Amino acid sequence: MQNKTKSPIIFPCGISMKNRFMLAPLTNQQSHEDGQLSNDEFHWLALRAKGQFGLVMTCASHVQEIGKGFPGQLGIFGDQLIDGHKKLTAKIKSHGSIAVIQLHHAGMRSPKDVINQQAVSPSDNEKTEARALSFEEVIELREDFINSAVRAQECGYDGVEVHGAHGYILTQFLSAEINKRTDEYGGSLENRSRLLFEIVQGIREKCGNNFLLGVRLSPEKFGMDLQEVKTISEQLANEALIDFLDISLWDCFKMPEDEKHQNLSLLEHFTSLDLKKVKLTVAGKIRSGKDVHSILDSGVDFVTIGRSGILHHDFPKQVIQNSDFKPIETPVSANYLKQEGLSDKFVEYMRRWPDFVQNEK
Repeated sequence: MQNKTKSPIIFPCGISMKNRFMLAPLTNQQSHEDGQLSNDEFHWLALRAKGQFGLVMTCASHVQEIGKGFPGQLGIFGDQLIDGHKKLTAKIKSHGSIAVIQLHHAGMRSPKDVINQQAVSPSDNEKTEARALSFEEVIELREDFINSAVRAQECGYDGVEVHGAHGYILTQFLSAEINKRTDEYGGSLENRSRLLFEIVQGIREKCGNNFLLGVRLSPEKFGMDLQEVKTISEQLANEALIDFLDISLWDCFKMPEDEKHQNLSLLEHFTSLDLKKVKLTVAGKIRSGKDVHSILDSGVDFVTIGRSGILHHDFPKQVIQNSDFKPIETPVSANYLKQEGLSDKFVEYMRRWPDFVQNEK
């Protein structure tokens, strides 16, 4: 039973991952406001590579300045950012981990006080006061995603993950609720998913077949339709353009919210798909060694770890050594988190999570 966690995976592109653990792309607000990598973010990610995560993924990194989603976000939108990324990739890879950057654009979820201008979206959005992208801007957005992947490759990343989840811009295009465009990027599912597929195709063409390419999708919330997300997943697999599919479930052990899909658990909806050679990873409340084994035994290829990876920089090592490993009980002290590689800024950010950080008296 223990062997599955430490057995390697070979992705379709030929890259090998030494075990079954990926660090989730976690918002941490630790970098500089101009998108430059900070020493704090470098330290946080390097420690996870040292802790034996087989794949270390950065936080969401924006491909356009207007796509910044939170303060202190690591960027990949310009060549001036390359040196920091080169330093990071060299360090991650020195520990035998795969270095992957998540390509992101927040769209209408870009806060006005962070980008100092009106946010953009597939179509005008009254609630967020975001404006619709012109056709030319959609093409520019596509090219900026692709160019950021090329830049990432130049920085030494083994691959990229295209962030199509959590209500950010690619989700906004996919969502029939949000996307009201009348051109070829709106309307039918084929049109709403066109931008995602064009980005993926463009990255594969520019970065080659040996570059690791993943896509993150979330099947619920933000106007997502479970069946549509499954259709897109299968199409990505059928077209053999990606190496892995990262499904963010929020909770891997729950039933779908939509009653008409409650014939299967949310996880089973994806493990039952024919993904051909594409590897599947899922995220959502995989917290203990027991959880890890349960998910791997369900047919998932590797696990994506967030919360437990914050609490234990060496979570993979702990679970490989002890299949019953349980993370430390929360709330934990700020000092404990600092020993686990979180900066003051990241600790402060984690106070948003209920009962995670102890209140100092």
